[in-house]
Amino acid sequence: MRAAGRPAVAALPPEERIVAIDAIRGSALFGVLIVNLITEFRVSIFQQFVGSAPGHGVDDAVERAIALGFESKAFSLFSLLFGVGLAIQYERLSHGGRALYWLARRLLVLLALGLVHLLFIWNGDILTEYAIAGLCVLPLLLLRPAQLAVAALALLAMYVAGPAVDTISWPTLIELRAHVAAANAVYARGSLAEVWRFSLHELPLILPLHLFVFPRTLALLVFGMFLWRVGYLKRADRPAPGTALAAAVCIIAGGALTAVDAGGSLRGAYGPALSVLAPVILALGYGAALLALAELPASARVLAVFAPLGRMAFTNYLLQSVVLAFIFFGYGFGRFGRMGAASAFALGVALYVIQLVLSGWWLRRYRYGPIEWLWRTLMYGAAQPMRRAALA
Repeated sequence: MRAAGRPAVAALPPEERIVAIDAIRGSALFGVLIVNLITEFRVSIFQQFVGSAPGHGVDDAVERAIALGFESKAFSLFSLLFGVGLAIQYERLSHGGRALYWLARRLLVLLALGLVHLLFIWNGDILTEYAIAGLCVLPLLLLRPAQLAVAALALLAMYVAGPAVDTISWPTLIELRAHVAAANAVYARGSLAEVWRFSLHELPLILPLHLFVFPRTLALLVFGMFLWRVGYLKRADRPAPGTALAAAVCIIAGGALTAVDAGGSLRGAYGPALSVLAPVILALGYGAALLALAELPASARVLAVFAPLGRMAFTNYLLQSVVLAFIFFGYGFGRFGRMGAASAFALGVALYVIQLVLSGWWLRRYRYGPIEWLWRTLMYGAAQPMRRAALA
């Protein structure tokens, strides 16, 4: 008999998790970290839209490599995995009934935690968007796989059509240049209160960026749900035949489109659509390649190293924000606008390796990361067992 006041459902036991999916999530988190570090913590996110003076050759090469290899791709892969997670949770919670109710609670807790991150730690937060997107697509979990596929394609078409429709109000170049100059002054030298006020002031400028990619987030969430529903990822350590071929096709096609777009050759009626579609195709290629590697014993053992970081992705993502904010903002070391891309990349690799080690150490002792535990506890309305000894 369960204790009074405890829910009939509880968090997924760690031993039931799919290692390959956690490993892919942990790998994707590296791309998220590097993109955030190079394009948002180190300089203003709007710097890319106003141009900058040529820098050191190595720094330019690193910025270009990050733009071509990771920018938009890491977030796309992370969005796909978030949709997979929703489908996994829905399937498991359906056995106890009221699955949509519990998932809505889960997403509302994520929204609350995301808003704390957005408003008080760093305004580059993506958790709030994921929570809102999750709530939007939640009813689609009731659909059949074929219907999910149609919904995903429709949402992706909406995203691809975005540049042609262009109904979003973008700031003018003069406004962006003035804002970048103000950001360089406040973020590099401001006090905690000054940085916080300026961060809130930036939100209306950042909102159009989220509105532009929101259909992509929705599409990838639904596509992730579809992949789980058709059984493609239920044995992620033994992916379906054709995964390696799909990886090769997507990486070659997405990489070619990305390279052509970087050279300014994607023009004509379909140029803008192909430009925004290229990162999605490449991200799907990355995911398929990691799945194919999970099938090989040698590479599977290497990938498994990243699984603890993926299991604690929520904690690690927030910790990255706290650490990088202190390094770059004026109330800490004030390195905003003063660190080259190559040095920032090295910093990101070091931070990622530290988190990799700490995640493994933590999960040998505890079932969940600290924020993952809080998330589950608030969702279920009852404290979840934390120490591994509590499983006995």
